Amino acid sequence: MSALHLNLVVPCYNEEEVLGETSRQLLAQIDRLQREGIADERSSITFIDDGSKDGTWRIIENLHRGDSRIHGLKLSRNRGHQNALLAGLLSAQGEVLVSLDADLQDDIEAIPKMIAAYRNGADIVYGVRARRDTDTAFKRNTARMYYALLRKFGVDVIPDHADYRLMSRRALEALRDFREVNLFLRGIIPLLGFRTEIVYYDRLSRFAGESKYPFVKMLALALEGVFSFSTVPLRWITIMGATLAFASFCFGFWALIIKLFEPQLALPGWTSIVVPMFFLGGLQLLALGVIGGYLSRVYTETKQRPRFIIEKSI
Repeated sequence: MSALHLNLVVPCYNEEEVLGETSRQLLAQIDRLQREGIADERSSITFIDDGSKDGTWRIIENLHRGDSRIHGLKLSRNRGHQNALLAGLLSAQGEVLVSLDADLQDDIEAIPKMIAAYRNGADIVYGVRARRDTDTAFKRNTARMYYALLRKFGVDVIPDHADYRLMSRRALEALRDFREVNLFLRGIIPLLGFRTEIVYYDRLSRFAGESKYPFVKMLALALEGVFSFSTVPLRWITIMGATLAFASFCFGFWALIIKLFEPQLALPGWTSIVVPMFFLGGLQLLALGVIGGYLSRVYTETKQRPRFIIEKSI
């Protein structure tokens, strides 16, 4: 069985503290794969600098000068993790591409297992966390609720899978046909429909630096997954509206009966006015917010602006 042209795609944002160790470990992994006849001499690493404000690009240039197997793409400005990852996937060469984070939390010892699954016929191999011991209790619980919610909404996602995956060239070319500006690759990749496999791995602690996905960004990504792949919230609004309309009709009919036949029970009061008013007002604002979420994405999609612009390539 011939060796593969492998390319490791690594999006980076302010990762100067970890890039040296990341490149060392990834090159060592490529060397092992080459010695075992799994990867060929063209195998390489592609770092994507997502508009970093530190010395990330300078380090990538130095790494390239030290080893020609290291390549880099510099985006003209920060476009977010998903766009930076897409830029790497659509630009990097290779028969198979493996995407992973720069912080070394994705166990690179899973890469040979991914390649083995690819050789067995899988076009997409997902790296899935066997457990989440390195996460806080809050993050573990919210992640579980989020995956359950997406499933409830009918979104096809792989639980405990981030963006650590192998993709064949055939799958990558199919991905090129997806033109969404609002990217949620964890939801798009399953839509490709090719044969998939799962490789489990233990999530490691971050080697250095700070997480580039604080709670606010995680929440934004979560909402992107809902708004981009499910219309269930819109149907829920319709159901809630119909239910409340029916309940209001019943309440009005009951009030009319009391007024006509039991007038002594019709006591004046503000509770029956104020409480429904606040409840319905809050529900209307919630509904407008959900509709606005969908409308804003339609707005950005119709403009068809570039998802990323590559300023430099080495």
